[in-house]
Amino acid sequence: MPELSSALWPAIAAALVVLATPSAGPRQTSDLPPEPAREFRAAWVATVANIDWPSRPGLTTDQMRSELATIFDTAARLRLNAIILQVRPACDALYQSDIEPWSPHLTGRMGQAPDPPFDPLAFAIEEGHRRGIEVHAWFNPYRALHSTAPGPVSANHISRTHPHLVRRYGRMLWLDPGEPAVRDHTVRVIMDVVRRYDIDGVHLDDYFYPYPTRDPQGRLLDFPDGPSWARYVRSGGKLQRDDWRRSNVDTLIERLYREIKAAKPWVKFGISPFGIWRPGTPPGIRGLDAFAAIYADSRRWIREGWLDYWTPQLYWRIDAPGQSYPVLLRWWVEQNVHGRHVWPGNFTSRVADGSPTAWESQEIVDQIEATRAQPGATGNVHFSMRPLLRDRGGIAAALARGPYREPALVPASPWLDDRPPATPALRVEGQRPEERVLRWDPRGDETARLWVVQTRVGGAWTTAILPQGERAAPAPAGLEAAAVSAVDRSGMRSKPALWRAAR
Repeated sequence: MPELSSALWPAIAAALVVLATPSAGPRQTSDLPPEPAREFRAAWVATVANIDWPSRPGLTTDQMRSELATIFDTAARLRLNAIILQVRPACDALYQSDIEPWSPHLTGRMGQAPDPPFDPLAFAIEEGHRRGIEVHAWFNPYRALHSTAPGPVSANHISRTHPHLVRRYGRMLWLDPGEPAVRDHTVRVIMDVVRRYDIDGVHLDDYFYPYPTRDPQGRLLDFPDGPSWARYVRSGGKLQRDDWRRSNVDTLIERLYREIKAAKPWVKFGISPFGIWRPGTPPGIRGLDAFAAIYADSRRWIREGWLDYWTPQLYWRIDAPGQSYPVLLRWWVEQNVHGRHVWPGNFTSRVADGSPTAWESQEIVDQIEATRAQPGATGNVHFSMRPLLRDRGGIAAALARGPYREPALVPASPWLDDRPPATPALRVEGQRPEERVLRWDPRGDETARLWVVQTRVGGAWTTAILPQGERAAPAPAGLEAAAVSAVDRSGMRSKPALWRAAR
């Protein structure tokens, strides 16, 4: 019989003790436990330019592992339930790949593997799942070389092996979305990770065609896709150039969703587009026209259902006159005709960032509450992990004692799998109160991803969420009733197994 991990026992015991202190309110004397909270609570971990991890290029393997473990420790302490880890900043890899070179943001030199060997994505998945935290692999689909990349370009980088697919735009290199071979390469890279790693999601950020760049004289530069555009026209293409560019991106998004679902239906596909689709939509909204500037028809993607979750980057204050957070959030929810998840992105890095326009931590807390107040929106994603690690401006403490003071399950995705797992078998062992332990065994043919452990003390139910490897938890003093349910990869929860103390 699997035993409770000795390393996790103190954390689980502490969580049960904390949760056994009931909130103010009426006693919940029902023998049936309440539904656990459902909310996506995630943070982006950016590796480009070493924003979040690793703290600098050239750390030892042990240092990199330690820093990444600290990220997951912090996420667990804040009761986050997902980490979105950037694994492909710019046609490079923060995982073992036979397609693209090792990222220079790891060792300081592109193509150089960590020594001793270390696969950051595999380690992140292990650390995340051991704590009951989802791990989503974050890819940039088109950026080929970032301006901050240290060291020389390696011989196996796409700019060296297939230079005809790469364009220089401003200070960076970009893949040309108009080249069908670029689409094939991007899909191949992402599907390689989907097939080989036990990830919970694939995530794309807001960089499609690059954001507009100016030359030294201040003139806007057009993206240099003349060869691919000319080839399209010669082949009989009828679209105008801007529409053709948008179509190139649309085709990639649709294909990715289809291929991910064919390989592993439970892997969620999410996109975090620029928070404004078009200025004036909804009325009063001002800002960059992502539809025209980066050729991202993001409204189409959500209306077509080519994704499982939607994370528009709403990086403005609640009261911003031309970019109101709740106004934009409501509009995006209205576009969600297929009922997928809407989990907006929040600019948590603006908290106490040292600038004259820095935010107070209360702004982020208020944005979370605004999300909860909007029907159809069920979570938030913080950019990025750094302010949470440093508790900058007290943001981590504000979340822990406020909106994240109790755990939550990731909202279920019934369109991926609507069959709940089997109810586990539950028992309570131990004669003396201080020795009592809850133990459970899985049933059925579906592997549980999480366990929801609920206990009733003093008439009030409390909840803990444990990772799949656990099969036991210490019973709190005065235990009156207990319930354990299984949660599968799509977030579906079984009926609870119930235990009641003799009366």
